[in-house]
Amino acid sequence: MDLQLSGKRALITGGSKGIGLATAEVLAEEGVDLVLVARDAAVLDMAAESVRARHQVAVSVIAADLSRDADARGVAEQAGAVDILVNNAGAIPPGDLQQVDDATWRRAWDLKVFGFISLCRAIYPVMAGRGGGVIINVIGSAGEKFNPGYIAGTTGNAGLIAFTKSLGRASPADNIRVLGINPGATATARLEMLMRHRAAASLGDADRWMELCADMPFARPATPREIADAVAFLVSPRSAYTSGTMLTIDGGAA
Repeated sequence: MDLQLSGKRALITGGSKGIGLATAEVLAEEGVDLVLVARDAAVLDMAAESVRARHQVAVSVIAADLSRDADARGVAEQAGAVDILVNNAGAIPPGDLQQVDDATWRRAWDLKVFGFISLCRAIYPVMAGRGGGVIINVIGSAGEKFNPGYIAGTTGNAGLIAFTKSLGRASPADNIRVLGINPGATATARLEMLMRHRAAASLGDADRWMELCADMPFARPATPREIADAVAFLVSPRSAYTSGTMLTIDGGAA
């Protein structure tokens, strides 16, 4: 299926690894020029070079800390005109109400919650001035499950879901679509690290971490590519009437 994305330009945060890098690969396959954003400049450069080596698209990078509003505005200025914004950066640590202290909670939300919002605020008027665009927020299914053992994450994700639906309800007036994806457990390096830690503690062998996935749907986590393929479809003209909605990709767990 031709997604009719060739010649578009996308800004992807958290674009150096995991779902962000997988999304960059899929969009590059469709002929989309890319601007990748992450904090670690060296890892970001490696990711960009990897994409360039396989696809005939332009790939530029911006090293920035999106937990700072000034950096978010700076990214928007450096990126210039984009047709697609993929907000993906950030991970909120686990813990219950007493385990997550104020500093940890605020630091995590500065990137995962306010980082998404700040970049939307900076990019949205540029898109509107150019006649339209698409914003997709990759959030997380914890925002639907209200897990007390992941209280900062479930609360932050729920807020971003509400933000996405609210903005996506109004955005068609500016010919902009705003929507989101809620991935469940996804086989990123971070998930593997967490599962290896659990396997070492519970099974005595970190290499047995996949055994802990047996109770997941299909007995495995999603792959980053499976999430990225959905991103590509949703930001494409093939999904031109989709706004203000969330797609949950968790194998049916929710």
